[in-house]
Amino acid sequence: MAVFDQTVLENGLVLVGDRLPHVRSCTVGCWVRVGSMNELPEENGLTHMVEHMVFKGTSSRSARDIAEEMDMVGGQINAFTGKDCTCYYAKVMDGDLPLAVDILSDLALNPLFEESEFQKERGVVLEEIAMVEDTPEDLAHELHAEVQFSGSLRRPILGTKEQIMAYSRDTLMGYWKQRYVPGSMVMSIAGNYNWDLFVELCRTRFGAAEGVPPGPSHGAQAVVSGRKAREKDTEQVHICLGYPGLPLGDEDLFPLSVFSIVLGGGMSSRLFQRIREELGLAYGIYSFISSYPGCGVLNVYAGASPDNAEKVVAEIQSIMKALLRDGMTDKEFTCGKAQMRGAYVLGLESSSARMQTIGRNMLLQNRLYDPDERLRKIDGITRQDVRRVGEKVLLSIPSAAVLGKGAERFIKQVGGIANG
Repeated sequence: MAVFDQTVLENGLVLVGDRLPHVRSCTVGCWVRVGSMNELPEENGLTHMVEHMVFKGTSSRSARDIAEEMDMVGGQINAFTGKDCTCYYAKVMDGDLPLAVDILSDLALNPLFEESEFQKERGVVLEEIAMVEDTPEDLAHELHAEVQFSGSLRRPILGTKEQIMAYSRDTLMGYWKQRYVPGSMVMSIAGNYNWDLFVELCRTRFGAAEGVPPGPSHGAQAVVSGRKAREKDTEQVHICLGYPGLPLGDEDLFPLSVFSIVLGGGMSSRLFQRIREELGLAYGIYSFISSYPGCGVLNVYAGASPDNAEKVVAEIQSIMKALLRDGMTDKEFTCGKAQMRGAYVLGLESSSARMQTIGRNMLLQNRLYDPDERLRKIDGITRQDVRRVGEKVLLSIPSAAVLGKGAERFIKQVGGIANG
């Protein structure tokens, strides 16, 4: 059984650690409980913009200093903004832990948001938004989110061009001050570290920070059965189907994961084998689950030529019906569990993956999961569990988004599994 290190500082900052004494590195993450789903409509894109801007300079470091200091020790530093959180992280040799904590705390607590840098980085974010427009698969998923969710989850992480153009430096600064407070943050570490040293480093760098965490601002989230078609001159038609799934922390996520793996989660899945390998109708075809506080989804994506798109939609629905009607074979069930188990065990060998697991779980669920416990839950999944959860999910009316030539025609073809 794993024994995690845990401490809460006087100002509410949570510290968690997963020690791996056999490695010579450690990965540190600074997690903030703010993502695009926490934004009000008039704030969309600000979370991501803050993530960009903190790297442009702090009260003690220029953007170049941040890059050079990490390069000088052969370390790595980066960040990401999701729908439910933001994470800044650094991977370094174990002896360089003080530098990693120092830089991460500097980014989180002391960004300058200089006007000149803000204007330049606005242009970078606008280019990032334009890049999504030029990446049809990504754009299809964005369009799908717009009609799959009724709450703030429907809005893009990057924001819109119009909103990014309208924001000022003061708007950004006010948003950061409200959100980046110790009570909304978790510092997680995995790898070879001295826990007492890590606690002291965090107390020194974060201890003076204050602020009351803002209350939940994302409101109720619901998965709905909306439809959206967008004509675009692309070589392929990009199709997204979505079904109400399960929220973060739900015990039925274990059997649902196996169901998604068998349906479209790998090269041996039914969607891949039938649509790509047997029929040659698509190159990209897969299913996946996403879970957030309060709700979740199971989605299917396919990209196909306009000549094949109608057949692909029909085949997807036929495969889903057969899976619900007949269930999965013993071989599929065993393989699905093995893939789930293997992915989890392989992730345990990475300090980065472990840091992300404990940081995200503590930030969003206020708990840590013992690896042996999770493996027992995977081993305990039954075929009856998988079928029950699969039926619960797929018998709903799906949401859908289609991007490409003839999009309106193809979206009319999408129906529910139960009725057709």
